[in-house]
Amino acid sequence: KLKSYSSSLKPGTEKICTKWFSLRQRYVLGDTAMQKMAQSHVFLSGIGGLGVEIAKNIILAGVKALTVHDTKQCTKWDLGINFFIHEDDITSQRNRAEATLHRIAELNPYVHVAASVVPLDETTDLSFLKQYQCVILTEVSLLLQKKINDFCHAQQPPIKFISADVYGICSRLFCDFGDEFEVLDTTGEEPKEIFISNITQSNPGIVTCLENHPHRLETGQFLTFREVNGMSCLNGSTHQITVVSPYSFSIGDTSDMEPYLHGGIAVQVKTPKMFYFERLEKQIINPLCLVADFSKPEAPLQIHVAMLALNHFQENFGRGPNIGCLQDAEEMLKIAMSVSETLENKPQVNGDVVKWLSRTAQGFLAPLAAAVGGVASQEVLKAVTGKFSPLQQWLYIDMLDIVTPLEKMGCEEFLPRGDRYDALRACIGDSLCQKLHDLNVFLVGCGAIGCEMLKNFALLGVGTGQDKGLVTITDPDLIEKSNLNRQFLFRPHHIQKPKSYTAAEATLNINPYLKIDSYINKVCPATENTYSDEFYTKQDVIVTALDNVEARRYIDSRCVANLRPLIDSGTMGTKGHTEVIVPHLTESYNSHRDPPEEEIPFCTLKSFPAAIEHTIQWARDKFESSFSHKPSLFNKFWQTYPSAEEVLQRIKSGESLEGCFHVIKTLSRRPRSWTQCVELARVKFEKYFSHKALQLLHSFPLDTRLKDGSLFWQSPKRPPFPVKFEFNDPLHYGFIVSAAKLFATVYCVPFTEKVIHTATVFPSHNLDVPVQFWPDVVQTDETARKPDHIPVSSEDERNAIFQLEKSIVSNEALENDLQMKPISFEKDDDSNGHIDFITAASNLRAKMYNIEPADRFKTKRIAGKIIPAIATATAAVSGLVALELIKVVGGYPADAYKNCFLNLAIPIMVFTETEGQWQKGIFTNFTCMNKKEFSTPKSK
Repeated sequence: KLKSYSSSLKPGTEKICTKWFSLRQRYVLGDTAMQKMAQSHVFLSGIGGLGVEIAKNIILAGVKALTVHDTKQCTKWDLGINFFIHEDDITSQRNRAEATLHRIAELNPYVHVAASVVPLDETTDLSFLKQYQCVILTEVSLLLQKKINDFCHAQQPPIKFISADVYGICSRLFCDFGDEFEVLDTTGEEPKEIFISNITQSNPGIVTCLENHPHRLETGQFLTFREVNGMSCLNGSTHQITVVSPYSFSIGDTSDMEPYLHGGIAVQVKTPKMFYFERLEKQIINPLCLVADFSKPEAPLQIHVAMLALNHFQENFGRGPNIGCLQDAEEMLKIAMSVSETLENKPQVNGDVVKWLSRTAQGFLAPLAAAVGGVASQEVLKAVTGKFSPLQQWLYIDMLDIVTPLEKMGCEEFLPRGDRYDALRACIGDSLCQKLHDLNVFLVGCGAIGCEMLKNFALLGVGTGQDKGLVTITDPDLIEKSNLNRQFLFRPHHIQKPKSYTAAEATLNINPYLKIDSYINKVCPATENTYSDEFYTKQDVIVTALDNVEARRYIDSRCVANLRPLIDSGTMGTKGHTEVIVPHLTESYNSHRDPPEEEIPFCTLKSFPAAIEHTIQWARDKFESSFSHKPSLFNKFWQTYPSAEEVLQRIKSGESLEGCFHVIKTLSRRPRSWTQCVELARVKFEKYFSHKALQLLHSFPLDTRLKDGSLFWQSPKRPPFPVKFEFNDPLHYGFIVSAAKLFATVYCVPFTEKVIHTATVFPSHNLDVPVQFWPDVVQTDETARKPDHIPVSSEDERNAIFQLEKSIVSNEALENDLQMKPISFEKDDDSNGHIDFITAASNLRAKMYNIEPADRFKTKRIAGKIIPAIATATAAVSGLVALELIKVVGGYPADAYKNCFLNLAIPIMVFTETEGQWQKGIFTNFTCMNKKEFSTPKSK
């Protein structure tokens, strides 16, 4: 009954394979959810355009096993909706599930994929579903959906049930996870930490945050307290809060507690939340819908009624309404009126919605399937992991914004022509299809969103016109193994090949008629000559799929200058956005800016860290300074002055050579063996984690008070305490080893892993390095910045001359000694020790300041500035972009365009109208343009 496909795997591959799964996904889901997902079995019925989207996303995510079920044969129609069905599948009359089986299985060799082709109908024994944790239905009749939903809901524990459909320009998604569904983490956000400035003795007690640090909490959340001085009974206790203002909240009765003195941190406590679901039968009558477009809050119920009417039409006539048939539309409207009467709130029937659903129901919009498929896939992951808030219980996404111009088209515009675009033509008409075929589009970026966009272009036929049309893509990056679980056009044998060339080749497998030019150029101000104004004016639309904000701003400026539409998008974890920029109609990307990221003050990094983020950034800066910046300056100096003797002569003659004193000090202390690298690392340990604390306590003893009488050492300032080196402490030992390895690399000292851990060259007595402590001045001004130059004293000059003379006499200033090997920080190579050093250094500093440490995984995310990402959000965003592309190509008015902001974790999806700020904010920047473009009232 089942045909299986999976790569040959070693035993135990059901466990998380971090070599395959992207770190960016692990940062979204966490290891606990990944482990649950890697043990889950999922059943998916219907491998059409929507089903293949869902299959792709959940296989990339990494479930243990997926069964795809379908009883239909491949047809020409499928070429425009299913990106894994090829022309030879049609000539061979293959079953859709069997045709796509090996292609979807290739997406992730750690997922076991099976195909089922047996009939699934009202007479089927459903007991076979008990082996699955989640069942997804697409292209299944409503009667059968009800039956399967009842079966799943009745199981103990319930089988999570999801149904999804795309009919023409409308789509729906339904979820039922049983009577009760517990979620341990509803948002996936890091628990918030709030520094406290005051707590009142009152009922209720009011907690006030530090000035200019809003708490961003919500009423009903729970907090626990630590490090509170005075009201010490709060420490370790948990309280439910009520928000009073952005900077304060209440925690209950504190009137009998001791008076608050100072300090304290409130930490958000994640608490489980129970979600409650109703069966499909009941939800049909009284639906609970997620409203996505608040300008049309009535739309979900109106589409709900229309789609129920469509289901009844299919049951009554054994077919769907014919394309563009007004008679069928009238019949469906009558059904809708009677359906509305059976619903609890008797919602008003929107005749236009029913009519256009009827006229286009036979068709299929692939980008709409990508959008709803991304959301549905995230719901599957919630179902099998219990992470994030599930959809309750309906979501409707539509493209009704496009119908007004279609009213003027005759029915023949929508009728099939016998090619791969018939499903699309039934929705938007042949004229708009031709415009898509003749489109010139420039796609910048071939990463996750870029791959999804190319798939959408191929299904829409973008750039396939006989005389016109071209897709131009560019991406300078090579394919990495970590890309494979989101960038679905790539396979293991593509690793280290250019993304753009590989993506272009893979896209032609979806649609061989696509005309595509691929490049490996960066698009940024530094490469301004790569793409001229003439190039931009030849493009009908520019689509960006980039992480780099500055590059996006640059591209927007070129679009503004050349009056070209731009569609921008991006994701961060489960969050995503799309933005449409059309000349004369909408605001531009550059007309608004996100708030700048808060920089950590220099004095906080140097002396007064209060959070683990501060210590990680400090460690990252130490890495950059010690192993990249200083070695680069060293090399630059000796490239300018090629011999030590020349430098010595110039210094003695009184000549000032920039940077020479630091360079000479580095030369004189240069380690020349592994043992000396270890000793240098030990010196750094003492300086960073002992002397620094002694210096601060020398300058500011624990009882130091400010002018107003308050203690100097109070929140957020934390007093440091020296860390005494312990050879047997893994953290201490880890710092020494990682630092010594990096010093050895920088100073070109050979070493092997065997040498590192050999007792004879790494004895504990080598680590008893005496380093004298000398008090210095501590910077406390938060506005101060790190100085560019440190003044050099006359004593430093004398020492430099002495050290350089000594190095020359000792033959330690030869040509090889005047070279170092700077290290560029690389977060993705675990063997290079970069993250090891930063993790050890950060956690030692955290220990010194009594800050909660971070594991290597978290440290890598913060130090490497890794943006969390997951295929579900990427697919949803790319689908929404392609829907807006159709409107841009069709020349729709401003009110038709929609920007979208979504967070699939919560879940929330908000469509907003684009703001018409083009003339207000951007028009003044067009002084260099041809004034004739703006000379008439119409063009203005």
